[in-house]
Amino acid sequence: MEFQPSARAQKRIHLSVPHQTGRELSAVKEVLDSNWISTVGPAIIELESRFSELTGLHAVAVSNGTAAMHIGVKLLDIAPGSEVVCPTLTLAATCNPLLYEGVRPVFIDSERRSWNLDPNLLEAFLKKRARANSLPSAVIVVHLFGQPAEMDEITQICRRYEVALIEDAAEALGARFRGRPAGVFGDAGIYSFNGNKIITGAGGGMLVLPSAAAADRARFLISQARDADPEGLNNYLHSSVGYNYRISTLQAAVICEQLGVLTERIQQRRRIAFEYSEMLRDIPGFDLMPQADSRLHTNWLSVFLVDQSQFLMSRSDLIKFLNAADIESRPVWRPLHKQELFSEFECVGGDVAEDLHARGICLPSSSNMTRDEREFVVSRIREAHARTGAIGAIGAM
Repeated sequence: MEFQPSARAQKRIHLSVPHQTGRELSAVKEVLDSNWISTVGPAIIELESRFSELTGLHAVAVSNGTAAMHIGVKLLDIAPGSEVVCPTLTLAATCNPLLYEGVRPVFIDSERRSWNLDPNLLEAFLKKRARANSLPSAVIVVHLFGQPAEMDEITQICRRYEVALIEDAAEALGARFRGRPAGVFGDAGIYSFNGNKIITGAGGGMLVLPSAAAADRARFLISQARDADPEGLNNYLHSSVGYNYRISTLQAAVICEQLGVLTERIQQRRRIAFEYSEMLRDIPGFDLMPQADSRLHTNWLSVFLVDQSQFLMSRSDLIKFLNAADIESRPVWRPLHKQELFSEFECVGGDVAEDLHARGICLPSSSNMTRDEREFVVSRIREAHARTGAIGAIGAM
């Protein structure tokens, strides 16, 4: 269905943009003045220290969330050809590091309570594999759009079958499950400071680990795996493959400044999601992503499900309509088992994830959105529903 909105935004309303505190410039200037323009320095030490306080684990700052995931996988020493379980409803960045290592993903469907990995399907899969003596090497769980997965059940299942657990909390910094931060339940937790996240350094990531030895190994790997020089000559000696996954001090300084307002930013994101929901509560077939109990959902993105039979417009047509009004929106992630890159790999279930993708829409969610911008988004959604209904009524005459 093609028709143009009655009005366009004064300036394009983007999905999720950086929200600066106003102190980032002075923090960067301090780094520049100190001449610690490098991948080592006080700003990185401070960032890792603050993250250790936040999570209670050992923190290693890296260049981005994908690098954190790659190193988390490397630390488990998973052999090429092995299998790792991963939710199908996630960004490809969750799974790409498995392919770097020649590891085969096995995808698991979502459950509707939180949209995250279904623990019942996970347990049934591991039980079946245990009987065949072919358990996977690890499980990756993702906290989707800022909502923690069902970590009580998932951690218990992984322990029962002695399978390692990695948490992808790239979208869920500040989220909590039963009072504990998302990312601290497994053998490794990863976070992202990409430009569209709640806290950003225009990039950057963090890996949190339960042991100092694992953190030391991670720092070794992200710094080109440089061995100690027994001659004390500061030679560059290498016996292992390494990576240049280090974060810069400039990024670290910016992230440190923004960490101070993390709670405020989460409150702002949640307020936006709930305001959308309240302002659209009389519109049928347009429902906010569930807010599962026993957890704090950060609502990094304000995500809704569109029921076309009630809303009278498909999710895809609504995205096009909003785009014509200069409003950026996007679908919920396309399930990985439906992507060409991953089509050869096993998937357990998939119908729930496919439905969430087909009907899910992410609305503008920047924590610095103005009230006028939110009301404009709502007005265009209302217009889409009303005009589609009017066209349908005329067609039925």
